[in-house]
Amino acid sequence: MTQIDTGAQNELNVQLGKLRRLAQPFFLPLEQSNGWQFIWLLISLVFCVGGLVLFSLTGIIQILENVQPVLTQKYFGGVVGTIAQIWESWLGWLFSGLFLTGTASFFSLRQQLRSKRWLHWLFLGIIVLMLLAVNGINAGIGFIARDLTNALVEKQQEGFYRILGIYACCFIIALPIRVSQIFFTYKLGIIWREWLSRSLISDYMKNKAYYILNPNDEQETDVDNPDQRITDDTRAFTGQSLTFTLGIFDALLTFSLNILILWSISTTLTWSLFGYAAFATSILLVAGKNLVRIDYDQLRYEADFRYGLVHVRDNAESIAFYSGEEPEKIESQRRLGSVVKNFNLLIIWRVIIDVMRRSINYAGNFFPYLIMAVPYFTGEIDYGRFIQASFAFSMVEGSLFFVVNQIEELAKFTAGISRLEGFQSKVEQVIKLKPKVNNKNISHQDSILIRNADLYPPGSNVPIITDLNVSIEKSERLLVVGPSGCGKTSLLRMICGLWTPANGFIERPETGDLLFIPQKPYMLLGSLREQLCYPTEENKFSDEQLRSVLNEVNLSTLIDRYPDLDVKQDWPRILSLGEQQRLAFGRLLLNAPRFAVLDEATSALDVKTEERLYKLLEKRDLAVISVGHRPTLIEFHSSVLELRGDGSWRLMPTTSYDFKQT
Repeated sequence: MTQIDTGAQNELNVQLGKLRRLAQPFFLPLEQSNGWQFIWLLISLVFCVGGLVLFSLTGIIQILENVQPVLTQKYFGGVVGTIAQIWESWLGWLFSGLFLTGTASFFSLRQQLRSKRWLHWLFLGIIVLMLLAVNGINAGIGFIARDLTNALVEKQQEGFYRILGIYACCFIIALPIRVSQIFFTYKLGIIWREWLSRSLISDYMKNKAYYILNPNDEQETDVDNPDQRITDDTRAFTGQSLTFTLGIFDALLTFSLNILILWSISTTLTWSLFGYAAFATSILLVAGKNLVRIDYDQLRYEADFRYGLVHVRDNAESIAFYSGEEPEKIESQRRLGSVVKNFNLLIIWRVIIDVMRRSINYAGNFFPYLIMAVPYFTGEIDYGRFIQASFAFSMVEGSLFFVVNQIEELAKFTAGISRLEGFQSKVEQVIKLKPKVNNKNISHQDSILIRNADLYPPGSNVPIITDLNVSIEKSERLLVVGPSGCGKTSLLRMICGLWTPANGFIERPETGDLLFIPQKPYMLLGSLREQLCYPTEENKFSDEQLRSVLNEVNLSTLIDRYPDLDVKQDWPRILSLGEQQRLAFGRLLLNAPRFAVLDEATSALDVKTEERLYKLLEKRDLAVISVGHRPTLIEFHSSVLELRGDGSWRLMPTTSYDFKQT
C-alpha cells in the first residue's frame, strides 16, 4: 500500500512539475522564481481581492447609511451587521493583515512582473473579484431563501413580496458580473494562448529544432504531430488551465462562504458531508487514472488521422496521376480505425466513471433530508432553516466535489499537459545542443573547405563518405555526380550544416552567403513577392527588381497572369515543377549569395533553359556546387566530385571526366 501511495505521489509531483513549467512563465519567469513563490502569489491575489472587496463594501455601507439609513437597515441589515461584527472583532485585523501581506508580496516580486506580466495578474484579479462577488450574492441568496420560505409558511404577504424584490435584485446584479467574468476569462485565455504559441514557435525555429524533431520515420520520435501540439494542445491547455484554476478559486470561495452557515445549522450534517466527499473523491480519482492514458492516445490518433488527410490534400495531383486512391483510402481508414478503437475504450471508461459520479451525486441529495429531518420534526429548526441547510449543503458539496465533477476534463487536461510539456522539453533540448568538439563550423567569407571529413547517416555505422578533402573557392564551380543513393544529397546536407561529419571539419560561409535549392523548391504560404524574396525581407526589393528577375528566368508569363505581386495562391499546385525551379533561381538571383548549392535544381527544365540559368549564375560570378546527371552540366563547372557509394570518391577537372564511363 505504501509503494502504491508513493508511486501515486511521485506521479502527481511529475504532473505538477510539468504544469508549472507550462503555466508559470506566463505569470512569473521560471529563471527568477520558484514554484512556491508562484503558488504564494496566487494565494496573495485572493488576499488582495478579498481585502479590496471588504474595504469597498465597508465604504459603500457607510455611504448608504449616511444617505438612506432606513433603506439600509430594512434591506441590508444582515450585511451591515456582518460588516460591523468583522471590524469590531479580530477578523478586521486579520483581513487587513492578509491584504497588506498580499500587496507586499506583489511589491517584492515587482521586477519579475515586467514584460506585461502585471497585466496577466490584473486580468486574473478582476476575474477572481467577480467570482467573489457572485459567491457573496449566492451566500446571501441562502438567507433570502430561508426568509422567503418562512414568509410563505407563515403567510406574511407583505414580507414575502419585499423579500422577493430583494431576490430579483440579486439576479439583476449577478447577471452582468457573471457575463463580465466570462468575457475576461476568454480574453485572458486568448492572451495566454497567443503568448504560449509565440514562445513555442520561436523555440521551434531555433537551432533547426523543426528539422531535428521531424524524422522520416514516425516511430523514431515521441514528439508526434508538432503542428497539433502548437495549435490544438496550446488552445486546450490555456482554456482548461483557466477553467480549473478559476473553478478551484470558485470552489474555495463557495466553501468558505457556506461552510460557516452549514456548521451553524448542523455540525452533524457538516461532518457527514466531509466523510462522504472524501470517500467518493478517492474512488473516482483511482478509477479516473485510466482515462489519462486513454485520452493521451486519443489525442495522438486524432492528430495522425488528420495529418493523413492533409497529406492526401497536399499530394492530390501525384495521387491522381498514379490513380492511387485505393491505397490512400486503406491508409486513411487504418488511421481512422485507430481513432475508433481507442474511442470505444474511452466510451467504456467514461460510462463507468459517469455512472459512479451520478450515483454519488444522487446519493448526496438524500443527506440533508436524512440528517435534518429529526431536528425539524422535533421543532428545533423551522422550515426556512431546513431549506437554508439544504442550499448550503448543495453549495459546499459542489465545492468539495469539484474534482469529481470534472474528472473527465481533468483526464484530458492531464494528457494535454504531458503532450505539450513533452514537446516543449524536446525543443529546449534541441536548442541547447552544441556541435561535437571535433567538428567546427567556422564562418568564412571566401571559400568552402572540407578537410578529412567522414560522414555517416544519423544512427548508422555505414559510411557515406570517408576522408573527404575538397575546397571550393570564390567563383569556382563543382559538379557532384554518382549513382543514385551514393550520398550526393547527404554531402550537400553536410555542406549546408544540417549534418556534421563524424571526423574532420568544415569551413563554410555564413548562412546568408550560402543558399540551397533542392530539386523540388520550397514554396511558402504567401504572396508571389514573398516567394521571390524568401528568406530575405520582402521590402528589400522593388517591384521593378522582382519583375526584372522573373523575366530573366523566363517567367514573364507569370507576370501577365499575376500582375499584382501581392496575390496569394496555392503556388505548389498552380505552378509546374519547371516553373517552381525557375522561380527558385529567381530567388537565388535576388538574394545574391556568394555560394549556391543546387541539388538537381534544373532536372525539370529543358536544356536551353538550363543553359540560360547557369549563364545567369556565371554572370553573377557565384561559386556553385551542383548535383546532377546531365552531361550538359559539365560545361558550366570547373571540377567534378564523383561519389561511388562505398565511401570512396575522386576529384578531377571537368576536362578529365566522361559521363559515358558512369
